[in-house]
Amino acid sequence: MAEAPVTILGVDTSLRSTGVGFLLSDGVQHRVKGFGTIACKRSWPLSRCLAHLHQRIQELIEEQQPTVVAVEGVFFARNLKTAVTLGHARGVVIAACASAGLEVFEYAPRKVKVGMVGSGSASKDQMGKMVQSVFGLDAVPQEDAADALAIAYCHANQMRYASELGGAKPL
Repeated sequence: MAEAPVTILGVDTSLRSTGVGFLLSDGVQHRVKGFGTIACKRSWPLSRCLAHLHQRIQELIEEQQPTVVAVEGVFFARNLKTAVTLGHARGVVIAACASAGLEVFEYAPRKVKVGMVGSGSASKDQMGKMVQSVFGLDAVPQEDAADALAIAYCHANQMRYASELGGAKPL
């Protein structure tokens, strides 16, 4: 059964290229409202990147008026510095969304891939092509933006079963 339509902000967080995707969904039908990336120059220090990421997320929330946010969960990183940096970026995104009064849900990368492609080990290329196909886009989105739309799609599908299974819990 379809629910009232919601706008889901999907976020694939990183320091240099955070993917964002906006999906209008009633749990059955889904329409892309927009997508893109938030880029930070390699020459920028961590603090400037985090401030820029926070500001852009706030601006996008104001522009697109999402109802809910879905972010990619933490994954295993071999490099400790990379993991800590990603943690900083995720924290900024989650804080910006929570400050706007939005609930934030987290989905494991493997779950997002299974939901989009059918395989938890899907490649970036496979994800992009499937996102293009499912949403009828003219071109394959940039990798981070495609991942963000896939994360939003994962949440949209989760909404269908929320009443039966108790649903996902916000962060």
